[in-house]
Amino acid sequence: MNCCDMKGFLSYLILWILSKKKMNGAQISRELEIRRGTKPSPGTLYPALKELKDKGLVESDENKYYSLTDKGKIELNSACNFFCKAFYDMKEMSNCCER
Repeated sequence: MNCCDMKGFLSYLILWILSKKKMNGAQISRELEIRRGTKPSPGTLYPALKELKDKGLVESDENKYYSLTDKGKIELNSACNFFCKAFYDMKEMSNCCER
């Protein structure tokens, strides 16, 4: 059983990653692989990026580099606040993680 595949966190992670710098799809995919341990398929990543773009949270330039919009920054801030409330005891939780 794979209990923690983090599928529900994909949009949040993409927004978080793009808050650091502009990235293309391949770079986002590599960053997600580092964080999740598996690389998302293009059939997972690009629909998520399209949805974020359709919601006005990310935009892409002519070279297909994605970045956050102002609306995306606000949404990320809201999501971070929710995440921190839900996982306020993250330090304690991390003690059970394999190192």
